[in-house]
Order: sequence, then structure tokens, then C-alpha cells
Amino acid sequence: MATKTQNASIDVLEISTNRVDFCVLGRTPLILNRMSEKAKYELLFPKGRKTAAQKANSLKHEPLKEFRASPYILSDEDAPTYLAHLPTAFKNAIRGAGVDIPGATKAQLGRLLWVEGEKVPVYGVPKLLMSVTRSADMNKTPDVRSRVIIPEWACRLSVSFVTPQLTTKTVGNLLAAGGLIQGVGDWRPEKGSGSYGQFELVDEKNADFKRILKQGRAEQKRAMDHPESHDMETEELLSWFYDEAGRRGIEIAK
Repeated sequence: MATKTQNASIDVLEISTNRVDFCVLGRTPLILNRMSEKAKYELLFPKGRKTAAQKANSLKHEPLKEFRASPYILSDEDAPTYLAHLPTAFKNAIRGAGVDIPGATKAQLGRLLWVEGEKVPVYGVPKLLMSVTRSADMNKTPDVRSRVIIPEWACRLSVSFVTPQLTTKTVGNLLAAGGLIQGVGDWRPEKGSGSYGQFELVDEKNADFKRILKQGRAEQKRAMDHPESHDMETEELLSWFYDEAGRRGIEIAK
């Protein structure tokens, strides 16, 4: 028996994208801490546990080496900065704000918007931060970590989003909220205990924004080669470390 076919029409909602640029000014210092090459190599080829003798004759930390390995960098010599952060960090701040503010869900925001670029150039002069942290193991073992901290920082963001689901105003409101209640980098508000990495949206003519944008690649490379301590605790820890290394007859490049 022959069957009769019918042509069915499908209405497809027309979706387009828009992009808006933002000037971001840090409210609180930014702590940068990517996974070091040493840690990645350990994942590829674990060395196994050290013996007591090996531990006694090896260094657990080299503060300046860890400091220089902690940020994301832009290798292109023509890049405006040497230091950078991941665009996903800012996207996650927007998505996180969606949880605390009525409107789109975190999953929806993840699908409907994105921050352009592979890395976001970050302006500002870096300093060395050494601080006591707690490891993620069951005993919360204390350790000392050496990281880059940028006391005053700024960047530009280009955010693309799907319309008509999102608007420029909505994206701006969510990014501004994310800068306050989520933040970026280590010890940010999202984690509950810290307040680092907070930011606000400003006009391009903002005096602080314009001033920090002058602290680009050359100033950052100079500060990475000859780091200054961020605070008294860092200065004391670093001084003790080199004194103790000298006492034990261990030479460490600075």
C-alpha cells in the first residue's frame, strides 16, 4: 500500500551574536598561580617517593623559580604585556554570578557567552608573594607557596554573547557582579575565604586604568627578573631561606 508523504516546515529561531568590550580595573590584588612545568612533568613521568637521604639532600622549594613559573605569560615579544590570565577565569566569574543573581543559570551562561582570546593580557607590576597555605589532602598539610601577586592591575575584555537571549546590559551587569562576588586568580571570593582578584568595570578614561596600562611588558619583565617582596612576611621568609641555604652549603641561583 502506497504511503502519502507530507512536507513539514520547521521554524528555526534566528540566532546571532554580539560583542562588547570592557575596561577592567582591579579592586584587590591579583594572585596568579598556574600549574608549573615541574608539576606537569611529574604527571607525565612520576618520580615516586624520595628516600630520607634524598629528601635531606634536595630542596623542596626554590621560591624565585616557583615565582617565575606561577603566571601565564605571553611569549610573543610584540605582545603588550608579559603576564596574562585565562579568559575562562573571567567567564567563570560571569557564570558564578548567575548562581547568586536571578536570571540565567550557570550552565546556560556557559553556552551563551564567551570571553575572546586564548589569554588575556594583564597590566600591572608583579611582586613576589610567599604565604603559608593548606594542601588539599585529608590532613590539610601546611606548606609555603611562592606566587606572583599584582597589587594594582587592569585588563581589557572582549565578551561575545548570543542574542536575543542575552543583551549588552545583562552581560555587563553579570560581569560587574562577578568581579565583586566571584573574582579571578587565587584566594578569590568564590572560594569563600579570600578577597583577592576582585575587579570593577570602568570607563576607558579612568585615571587609575590609564596609569596601570602604562605598566606593560617591559616593566613586568624587569620586575620578574628582579622581584620585590610584596609584604614583610615574604621578605622575612625569603631572607631566612637564603641564609639557611648558605648555612647548609647549598648554592641557589637568584
